[in-house]
Amino acid sequence: MKILMIGGTGTISSAITRQLAASGHDLWLLNRGNRKNEVPASVKQVIADINDQAEVLRLLGNKQFDAVCEFIGFVPSQVERDINLFSGRTRQYVYISSASAYHKPAASHIITEGTSLANPYWQYSREKIACEERLMKAYRENGFPVTIVRPSHTYCERSVPVSVHGLKGSWQVLKRMLEGKPVIVQGDGSSLWTLTWNEDFARGFIGLLGNPKAIGEAFQIMSDEQLTWDQIYQSIANALNVTAKLYHVASDFLAAVAPKAYNLRGNLIGDKSVTVVFDCSKLKRVVPGFVATTRFDEGVRRCVAHILAHKELQTDDSEFDAWCDSVIEAQEGAREKLCRNDSAVAPC
Repeated sequence: MKILMIGGTGTISSAITRQLAASGHDLWLLNRGNRKNEVPASVKQVIADINDQAEVLRLLGNKQFDAVCEFIGFVPSQVERDINLFSGRTRQYVYISSASAYHKPAASHIITEGTSLANPYWQYSREKIACEERLMKAYRENGFPVTIVRPSHTYCERSVPVSVHGLKGSWQVLKRMLEGKPVIVQGDGSSLWTLTWNEDFARGFIGLLGNPKAIGEAFQIMSDEQLTWDQIYQSIANALNVTAKLYHVASDFLAAVAPKAYNLRGNLIGDKSVTVVFDCSKLKRVVPGFVATTRFDEGVRRCVAHILAHKELQTDDSEFDAWCDSVIEAQEGAREKLCRNDSAVAPC
């Protein structure tokens, strides 16, 4: 197949790029070229800003594609641009949405593609919903050949997936573990979550490309493994060969006291603090044989080994580190004060 990927070098898309290239597809990437040295030699690269429609049209000429895959479309104006660019130029347009778009609070913890879409806590999710609605309108009214994909928490070797972190990513959480400091886990750590290794996700995604049963449909692609957040952090500690010191703080409190830039209201209340179990039976009917084979304890060991071997991925975040210490100090101070003032409470 002749495939154009808009993006192609990110957490999710990099594994898809590698697998498509290894399978001999005629693969093209359209992006700014920031990671062009990581792209397989057989892949053709179009270096451009996708928002410069005139330049994109000039570079693509009259090329037609079997599939165009959009990984960096976040607001309706961007999918509107894509409809203009690729109507009549592709047999399939695959849009990466987000499982965070599913209804919060969840009416049921079992999530299917038919679960309603609504998230009052996170603008990112609402924009994804609006993008989906615009694309489905184009499909219904003009036959625009859209397929919608909703990933949840997909990770790769570049960053360990955690629930509470600062603006510089997850390294500071790992560093706290390595230094023997407590790390913050939202709630009581018992809510269920799903983490998917990007190479597993890629196999499900590729199975939808050129698949006539995927047109006009939405699919979620995840692992079938569900873990509590305590289990997730314990697996990270095991990979680091340290003892996990998990410190539980209510999600509402974290969202209220975190710097606005951390967006914990969206990331926690609107996503990661909610127990969800994804039912991927629809994908498995359309892509027979799909199964995610990488357990999280295996994937996170690969991830930790890669990060520890690459200093450029170890970005310190002193601001987040100090914030964690202040949150823990505040909660411990409140606990000690209440224990001192009320002899009827359980011993501290």
